[in-house]
Amino acid sequence: MRWLTQIGEWFDHRLQLAAPIRDAAEHRVPRNASSWFYVFGSAALTVFMLQIVTGILLALIYVPSASEAWSSLQALNHDVALGWFIRAMHGWGSNFMVAIVLIHMVQVFLFGAYKFPRELTWIIGVFLLLMTLGMAFSGQVLRFDQDAYWGLGIGASIASRVPFAGPMIVKLMLGGPIIAGATLSRFFALHVFVIPGMLIGFVCLHVLMVLKLGINEWPMPGRLVKRATYEREYHELTKKDGEPFVPDAIWKDMFFAAFILIAVAACAIYFGPFGPSGQPDPTIIQTAPKPDYFFLWLYALLSLLPPSMETPALLIGPVVAIIGLLLLPFLSGEGEKSWKRRPIAVLTVLLIAITLGEFTHLAGFTPWSPHMNAWSGNPVPERFLHSSTALQRQGALVFQSKQCRNCHSLGELGGQRGPALDSVAVRLTQDQLIRQVIQGGGNMPAYGKNLSPAETTALVAFLETLHPEGQVPAREAALREGGVQP
Repeated sequence: MRWLTQIGEWFDHRLQLAAPIRDAAEHRVPRNASSWFYVFGSAALTVFMLQIVTGILLALIYVPSASEAWSSLQALNHDVALGWFIRAMHGWGSNFMVAIVLIHMVQVFLFGAYKFPRELTWIIGVFLLLMTLGMAFSGQVLRFDQDAYWGLGIGASIASRVPFAGPMIVKLMLGGPIIAGATLSRFFALHVFVIPGMLIGFVCLHVLMVLKLGINEWPMPGRLVKRATYEREYHELTKKDGEPFVPDAIWKDMFFAAFILIAVAACAIYFGPFGPSGQPDPTIIQTAPKPDYFFLWLYALLSLLPPSMETPALLIGPVVAIIGLLLLPFLSGEGEKSWKRRPIAVLTVLLIAITLGEFTHLAGFTPWSPHMNAWSGNPVPERFLHSSTALQRQGALVFQSKQCRNCHSLGELGGQRGPALDSVAVRLTQDQLIRQVIQGGGNMPAYGKNLSPAETTALVAFLETLHPEGQVPAREAALREGGVQP
């Protein structure tokens, strides 16, 4: 043991880390704060470390390529020794991490731990929650199966609605006009490098502030927070009725963290990894894709809202919620901490929990928008085929076989998600129709890889016939200026 001690002393003489580590481990905490209600922060940190380890192991095998991602996950599931278990640990670890961070935020809110002088600690916690959700979403995209493809499509649709910057955000997100290999590369970089790097930095800052400002004391009814006296009273409390975090208070954190790791492993063994489901195919929209559980409420909300309400709800609601969370410690930085004397806080948590729980429940049987009641078996109304050429009739067959009517109505029959096509030839020129079909845009997926040139030509030829009788279709302005009449 002597040579180990000598090596340790050699490193400590140069790094001088022993004293800071000892001070951090032995910092005093209020004795009544050594409670099971205070174990969620350390549990979240433990699961995050699990995610780092399993993520590194997965990155050794995973190929972030549109043509290889799905196959590499299949190889992990079936060919690599314990590959399925590592994937399952990583997937279930993500679910547990989101849940634990949410519970920790609720506990901090109910216990008034966001009040003076811990305002910045709370704000950093809000960003940690957002980054945790970002990690979860980007991880689902990397599965690159049907659920991932359509989940990303819905995410891109939401981003496209941002005023002015929407198209730029979508292009930055997808790496181009369609979901392809560049999209996967960008999300791989986000999931493996960008977001984890930010998480590590914010976690370190969060832990540092907890050490500097101390763990929130047990919220006693009638013990008010006053900026002028709180810090002095807190230090007096830790001296009079405090204990060192190590070894007196840490055992509950260690026990709960071990329990969480065992629970993650049990779920991984029993339920297995998440996906991948079928390979991504933008033409199969009746797959009814489902996001992971922490976004199910949003899935149900999008399914139930009328189209006119979607954009305000998606753009205004989250922004107001995030701003409210960030401003909370400044609007309510003093006063009562105990949840027993803060009925509005308790009712707010209950209302949010019931609302999110109900939407999550509804997502189990709520149809994905568009409503799937407009199948391709419904015939094209005869008036749209009157006097049509063979090419245009072939285009009508493509229109049916590719299930365009799931999203678009024709003759007042069909889906309502996309715009009606009865007069599409008046709104879009031939080039614009070709571009929309191949590249997609807005809520419409790109069909460039799922239509042959001949099918695209025929489909556009049919779409060019869809205009009111007596009204000419749209033409390029250059043609009109050059003397060519429509």
